[in-house]
Amino acid sequence: MVGLRRAKTVFIVFVVAIANTIANGTPLDPAAPGGAKPAAPGGATAPAGSLDVKAAGAKGDGTTDDTAAFTAAWKTACEAAGPSTMTVPKGDYLVDSVEFLGPCKGPVTLEMHGNLKAPATIAGAKPHCGWVDFTNLADFTLNGNGAIFDGQGSLAWKANDCAKTGKCNSLPINIRFTGLTNSKIMGITSTNSKLFHINVLNCKNVTLENIGIDAPPESLNTDGIHIGRSVGVNLIGAKIKTGDDCVSIGDGTENLIVENVECGPGHGIAVGSLGRYPNEQPVKGVTVRKCLIKNTMNGVRVKTWPGSPPGIASNIIFEDITMDNVSTPVLIDQEYCPYAGCKVGVPSKVKLSDVTFKNIKGTSATKTAVKLICSSGTPCTNVALDNINLVHNGPEGPAVGACANMKPVLTGQMIPAACTEIAKSGP
Repeated sequence: MVGLRRAKTVFIVFVVAIANTIANGTPLDPAAPGGAKPAAPGGATAPAGSLDVKAAGAKGDGTTDDTAAFTAAWKTACEAAGPSTMTVPKGDYLVDSVEFLGPCKGPVTLEMHGNLKAPATIAGAKPHCGWVDFTNLADFTLNGNGAIFDGQGSLAWKANDCAKTGKCNSLPINIRFTGLTNSKIMGITSTNSKLFHINVLNCKNVTLENIGIDAPPESLNTDGIHIGRSVGVNLIGAKIKTGDDCVSIGDGTENLIVENVECGPGHGIAVGSLGRYPNEQPVKGVTVRKCLIKNTMNGVRVKTWPGSPPGIASNIIFEDITMDNVSTPVLIDQEYCPYAGCKVGVPSKVKLSDVTFKNIKGTSATKTAVKLICSSGTPCTNVALDNINLVHNGPEGPAVGACANMKPVLTGQMIPAACTEIAKSGP
């Protein structure tokens, strides 16, 4: 009889436990003693430590240094067996240079709802360093949800005139993606970077979507998104306002798609500059399409340095581009020389071939709407203009097209007429 009463008591306790669990919406882990231990999502045991930066000690008040909490949460996420998610709740997080370093044991998602803020100081840093670095990651996802990476770079811009100081590379890039594979970056905005906003290097099969870049025209050498030595990168949807190239495409870039980018203010969208350094890798297969370029210094261009080592850039297409008050909307410049000390007069050895400007329309802020300057020593081959309609309404008269050391292949409408003047270097 006593045994029966004990059995009934155990049964009642078990039923109450189940009822409470169902009411609270918490599943039971059948493997746990008594069946009462909550299971982690997917049935896996939750990893030790916290994947939430606030639970890891971050304050998110915009003044406390939260670097250590981000580092600790990332370490836990990266070392977790199987997929993991690191969460940044709403708030403003002040972080010094922080590295999200792989390889990780499984795919990691960084889910952001808060903003990051850099120190405003411009203390010395290593060349080409980053403020926020994502390095050697596979199957990585960054869901920004509109998160802002604020580089607080206004003090740095005053010391960032490379032509005068030669020291701009000692300032940090806002966000670096280095050695990423099969990864996706979505919904982030970089603002007021001290140097480049976003740098994509040595990546493979990486997609960037819904990217924002926001800095004033006086932010020197703040390229919006630079892509180099990467294969299969897709930049789909971006609004870029900055003080340099909206998108710059460096050596070693292959099979790149840039689509639906709104650029301005800035210097336009550029392949290059190429040929400044020895042993640069070929650029092959670049498509820039369906973009709006507004109130910029240039439109779409290819630029190489004079006196360069040998190089290759081929299969480049700019198509379906709308220009609005753009200075020099279409440009090839193989005598690009922004700094003193260029080998002026020595031909570039970067070979350009199969470059197409197609369906380019809108307004030019200068009389020379199309300028094509190829190398006198390594001539361009198969440069094509297809359906160009660019007008200029200034006091200098209607738009003109100017060429040097080349003769383009012409198709369709051509406004202005191609190559009616000899192109000269400079603005």
